[in-house]
Amino acid sequence: MTKILITDDHAIVRTGLRTLLKEEPSMELIGEATGGYQAIKLVQEMKPDILLLDLSMPDLDGIEVTRKLKPLFPKMHILILTIHEDQALLREAIRAGASGYILKQAAESELISAINILLRGDMYIDPALVRELIDETSHSSEPQKTTLELLTPRETEVLKHIVQGYTNRQIGEELNISTRTVEGHRASLCGKLGLQNRVDLVRYAREHGLIDQE
Repeated sequence: MTKILITDDHAIVRTGLRTLLKEEPSMELIGEATGGYQAIKLVQEMKPDILLLDLSMPDLDGIEVTRKLKPLFPKMHILILTIHEDQALLREAIRAGASGYILKQAAESELISAINILLRGDMYIDPALVRELIDETSHSSEPQKTTLELLTPRETEVLKHIVQGYTNRQIGEELNISTRTVEGHRASLCGKLGLQNRVDLVRYAREHGLIDQE
C-alpha cells in the first residue's frame, strides 16, 4: 500500500485530491496538512511514500519544504502541485529535490498516472510544461542538455534502443528488465517529451540529436 500525504492550504483542492485517491485501492491517504510547517511535522511523524505538495502556501512554500525534507527522507517522492506554468519554478523545484511537477488543472486526469510514474523511480513533469520547456530552449546554445536532464539514465537507455529499432521484448532482454517495464519507460518518455508513440520518439530523438547515431 502506497502511503500518501496531501499538503494544500485550500480545502477544495484537498477534497478533490482526497476523492481521487479514495478510488485507488493501492493508495492510502494517511494525512492532510494545510501549510508547509505542518507538512514537515506530519512527514516526520507519518513517513509517507508520496508527498503531494502545493507550491504556493502562506507560511512556507513547496520548494522550501522540499529542500528541508528531501535530505531527511531521500526515498520519499515529492510531487509538486501548482497553478503556475513557470519554467523557472519548475527548474527550482527539481533542483530542490522534487520528483514531479503537475499542474492542478490537470490533476484530475493525470494525478494517479503521475504517482505511478514516481513509484517506478521516474520523474514526472506535466506534458504541457515539458512542451513549453522544449520550445523555450529550442533556440538556446545547449538545448540538448536541458532536454536530456528531464530523462532518467534508464529512460535514455530505452530511448537509444528504440531509435536503433529494438522491439520492447528485445529491449527488455538487453537491459534485463520486463517487457512491461519497458512499456512503462516508453510511456514516461512520451509524457515527458509531449509525444504520442514510438515513431514520434524516433523522429524526435534524431531531429534533436538526443541520441548519437552510430
